[in-house]
Amino acid sequence: MYENILSKATDLRHELHMNPELSGQERETKLRLMRFLRDNTGLEIVDRGKWFYAKYTAKDPVRGPIAFRADMDALPTYEDPKLMAYASHRPGVAHKCGHDGHSSAMCVFAWDLWTNGADRDVYLVFQHAEEDGTGAMECCSLMGETGITEVYAVHNMPGVPFGHAQTRPGTINMASVGIEYTLTGTPTHASTPELGRNPARALSEMVLAIDQAKEAVGAKGLILATVIQIDLGERAFGISASSGKLLLTVRGENEDELQAFIDSLNATAAELCKAEELRLNIEYYDRFPETRNDAGAVDKVRRACESIGMPFDELPDPIRTSEDFGYFLMKAPGALIWLGAGEDVAPLHNAEFDYNDGLLAESCRIFRAIADL
Repeated sequence: MYENILSKATDLRHELHMNPELSGQERETKLRLMRFLRDNTGLEIVDRGKWFYAKYTAKDPVRGPIAFRADMDALPTYEDPKLMAYASHRPGVAHKCGHDGHSSAMCVFAWDLWTNGADRDVYLVFQHAEEDGTGAMECCSLMGETGITEVYAVHNMPGVPFGHAQTRPGTINMASVGIEYTLTGTPTHASTPELGRNPARALSEMVLAIDQAKEAVGAKGLILATVIQIDLGERAFGISASSGKLLLTVRGENEDELQAFIDSLNATAAELCKAEELRLNIEYYDRFPETRNDAGAVDKVRRACESIGMPFDELPDPIRTSEDFGYFLMKAPGALIWLGAGEDVAPLHNAEFDYNDGLLAESCRIFRAIADL
């Protein structure tokens, strides 16, 4: 029986891969997933606009309701049409993080619930817009509406032995945010720079101040600031630069320490702009919270793995990437699990990446084991 649903889910995954949609635009993806669930299960399906959920209702629940989340958006990136037979048909959009697989694996679990039942209510959340950090912020409202007592998610992890479950108590994925600093001065002829206001010095000193800001915060957890872009002036040799931008992605193990670091950077930027008589504007993008696992939930994942013979590894340190699943974990205890996709699979967001279809069954196995405990 499982061979049949796994074959259908694999075909579904390949179909989703061929027709990727960006964050907030997952209309066709959502409808296709809903149709698959209607065709293969009798679960209740609730459309919430940009996202939806399926619910298994137990006849005589003996425990509180549990939720599982799968994301479904793709990335704004190119995929070589020769890479596989089901390569993206949409130029500049591709599933290079495996969300096509996450949603398809959840469909296998939905079939399992409908076929074999459960002793509790189970909510399966199909979330939009994970890649830009906005989807979970909307979907997590379900937690308070339904009294869900715990929540879990699985993300594939290339480079890790196939089928190894990895997680840790506390921060599993770091908080992060993109920051755009815009410094505006006054243009002048290149021969009279003293008559204008050029932001070059201030931008340079802001970059040099990053390490000083880290030291000032004295953070216990890791803080990382990556320069994404420095843009200054125009290609006009007769005009002194009068505007510039500095784009950073900053991330931290602990959200409060990360905010203190950002505050320090902003204060430095304000001081430099005041001294140089520049206008300062600060914008934030792609904000992700820390994804903080509950210790009890992580222990449950460990016991679930033991019950099905799945290798379990407790990570010593957080993963540096960000995940908006942290919004769910603010509403209920739970855990994000990274599931090994194989050591020969290309990294996430890499041009050669493709989700390992073998994880469709493995994801269902770990979801089932967690739901049964």
